[in-house]
Amino acid sequence: MLLDEDPAALISQCTSNFKFASDHSSLLRISDSLSTLTQFRTTHLSTLSTTLSKLSRTHQTLSSHHAHTLSHHNPTTHASDILRLDTEKFKIAKQASDLEVEGERLQGEVGRLGVVLQELEDEGVEGGVERERGAEEDATVLKLKVYRTLGIDVEADVTTGQYNKAVIRNAAKGDVHVVNIDPKLSRYFYTNYFWRTI
Repeated sequence: MLLDEDPAALISQCTSNFKFASDHSSLLRISDSLSTLTQFRTTHLSTLSTTLSKLSRTHQTLSSHHAHTLSHHNPTTHASDILRLDTEKFKIAKQASDLEVEGERLQGEVGRLGVVLQELEDEGVEGGVERERGAEEDATVLKLKVYRTLGIDVEADVTTGQYNKAVIRNAAKGDVHVVNIDPKLSRYFYTNYFWRTI
């Protein structure tokens, strides 16, 4: 019975009963998705490959720099530099401590000389009444008193009576300097010399 009908008509009737339009649309969507995914993966792989190349070059540069640094590093020289810097640090600390002590000493000396100066100003330039002795002093005696407070003893020549020798004592340094005063040299020269010595 079936063979009595046209086979083409049977096939046409059979295929018309199948609903494959939705399947065809799904296959097109899947194909588009696969194409998009393939394109995305290709782009992503290209970006990763570029980043990897950059990182590889950076790694090579850092490795070369590290190797160069290690080749120029000398542990012996480094230890010697550290020891030298430590020595300089302690030397500077000692100098700072010594200067601080010297500053305190000079501050005390300034205070003491300020008291002496005030006493001399109270007595006057031309001389005044000395409380302990009750005798008048002239300007030369007052100058000699100032010199003595600074640690300078002035000696007069026995023949001429002029002061031609000075003995300078520095208690802090333990030094004693004897200076013969030449009238040809200026007072400014001797003043500077005395201040440097004391």
